[in-house]
Amino acid sequence: MTPLELSARLRAASPPRLLDVRQPEEHAFAALANSTLIPLGELAGRVEEIGDWQQDEVVVYCHHGIRSAQAVAMLRAAGFTNVHNLSGGIDRWTDEVDATMPRY
Repeated sequence: MTPLELSARLRAASPPRLLDVRQPEEHAFAALANSTLIPLGELAGRVEEIGDWQQDEVVVYCHHGIRSAQAVAMLRAAGFTNVHNLSGGIDRWTDEVDATMPRY
């Protein structure tokens, strides 16, 4: 999912859930509103925390889209049926949607 597609989806009546798989210090520096933080290295052991999301639309993001792509594969293997990677991550989001968000 591109940043522009996500931006439109977030304005919908039923926006997707957002999962940030970066590290806590990255999330503290810049994050999408209403996102849940579970670092990629902890996701396998914490997937039950978001188990009620399995049938919901979920968009996973990281800095550039690499860690989140791995997380999407993990979530699909765990039974999540409508999960997407934010292409280009939060870095691309700042280019295409919100230039006021801090970059790192």
